Amino acid sequence: MRYDLIIVGGGLAGSALAKGMAEGGARVLVLEREREFRDRIRGEGMHPWGVPEVRALGVYDALKAGGAVDIPWWASYRDGALMTRRDLIKTTQSRTGALNFSHPAMQETLLRRAAAAGAEVRRGAGVTMVSPGNPPSVLLGQDGRTETLEARVVVGADGRRSQVRRWGGFKIHQDPKWLAISGVLLTGMRAEDDAVHVFRPSWFGQSVLLFPLGGARCRAYFATGRRSDHSWLSGSGHLPEFVTRCVESGVPAEWFSGAELAGPLATFEGADSWAESPYKNGVVLVGDAAASSDPCWGCGLSLMFRDVRTLRDRLVSTEDWHTAASQYALEHDKYYGALRTIVSWLRTVLYGLGSDADRIRAHALPRFADGLGPDLVGRGPDNPADEAARIRFLGV
Repeated sequence: MRYDLIIVGGGLAGSALAKGMAEGGARVLVLEREREFRDRIRGEGMHPWGVPEVRALGVYDALKAGGAVDIPWWASYRDGALMTRRDLIKTTQSRTGALNFSHPAMQETLLRRAAAAGAEVRRGAGVTMVSPGNPPSVLLGQDGRTETLEARVVVGADGRRSQVRRWGGFKIHQDPKWLAISGVLLTGMRAEDDAVHVFRPSWFGQSVLLFPLGGARCRAYFATGRRSDHSWLSGSGHLPEFVTRCVESGVPAEWFSGAELAGPLATFEGADSWAESPYKNGVVLVGDAAASSDPCWGCGLSLMFRDVRTLRDRLVSTEDWHTAASQYALEHDKYYGALRTIVSWLRTVLYGLGSDADRIRAHALPRFADGLGPDLVGRGPDNPADEAARIRFLGV
């Protein structure tokens, strides 16, 4: 067998895992369909609870060298007025700020680091089938040739529309559609570049998140639970409407006065989707292939790096990779389940509409003000997520 690990997908998850495993002596092959990564409005802001995962994987310095920026502040606004400016380094469990970066640039950075660590990387490789088993195998086509390769484990790191997940026969679940999120990359925004800015109007149901990326660039998101009130934004022609939605949510209009489009504008569903358990029969899933967290909450990157770190730690600890991958799947289900539960509470409080949501907010918002609510930014799935915590926060 030529490989210990075949990773389908050479993005952030696949590259970080390949680097970590190759450094430990594993024979790793990364198969990446794209010859050049492009901007697809993917997550570019990582919450502080994900930064320790990046450090544990040994890729923090690589991300910084590739242009990632540390963001020490989290600014929250109501009807355009600054409510809190949180010092993330002083107030988070990890004592770190957020980490923001250009997604395609970091994909290139980490894929190069994986190759430098000894992983074999093939770009332009089209995987047409993954066959679970002992051993699992991959059928791929490249440059007019087809090839079947086997490995001890095949990893699906191919995103929220994962084909590996389908070929592996994983059962998929999805939350009902509730929130939608529109995103765009802008240059020339006049927002302060040392903070993530979160704007919410007093009537709830929508918000704007601004993630500075350095170099006068900013990723802007508009999230809404008022789906019937807003059109589906797509393409440069909808930029004026996007700006209008941001301004009505409280963003100062002058912040957009010099802003220019620097990437695509599109709207996405915000519902979670996840595999029932991300390992079976020689095939293991990480990142969005394992569980795609509602992007309105910005947890995708932190969750993905926790997947990669957890799987790496289990694989390098034993020669029994079936047991190691099974342990990873159990851990993943636990922390992802906690995250999904916490997000469901926050979705009701911050986006819920109607008298029931108003009644819950009357109980929950004072707990936020007193620091007693779940700290999604600082602790993520490490917040208490049991029934007692739910009643304490929501009152129901």
